[in-house]
Amino acid sequence: LLLARVRTQLRLKSMADELRSMATTDGLTGLANRRHFDELMRREWQRCARSGSSIALLMADIDHFKRYNDSYGHPGGDACLQAVAKALTLVARRPADRVGRLGGEEFVVLLPDTDVAGGQEVAEHAVKLIQALALPHVASLTAEHVTISVGVAVCTGQDMARHDPQSLYSAADHALYAAKAQGRNRWAAEVMG
Repeated sequence: LLLARVRTQLRLKSMADELRSMATTDGLTGLANRRHFDELMRREWQRCARSGSSIALLMADIDHFKRYNDSYGHPGGDACLQAVAKALTLVARRPADRVGRLGGEEFVVLLPDTDVAGGQEVAEHAVKLIQALALPHVASLTAEHVTISVGVAVCTGQDMARHDPQSLYSAADHALYAAKAQGRNRWAAEVMG
């Protein structure tokens, strides 16, 4: 009877762990999903605000991804998303750094305790990592391989009281569109003041 109870408890714990994972993880890429990433962002924002340190957010978008899907089909698109996700995890080097998938072909990288120069360095590294994958993209208007555009937003510790995590998302999104307007396959940055 005791052994049966232990097995039941272990099975219940396993199911609860699986449900928790499903609720926080993007099923295709294994990255944090939007809901979980928002929670991570809120916690790190509060921590950085208390300590007075800066926080950076990178928003990355696969260039011409719709054209990629049209050329390689959805299975090819899924494989591309997985490869890009895996490469982006390599730029999150510190324990508090987090990578998530916002949806579609859009990814985010949260870099607590990171200033403008640090955010720009990570963005440059991300662009080069995706180039190094050399995934063919015959329909791209930018390059013969898959590329990304990255928007970097940084909020310094002294400015955090005037902003919130949503404004960091907005600034990163604005910088992302600046990178796209400048020709894609690059990054652009915005410092929140």
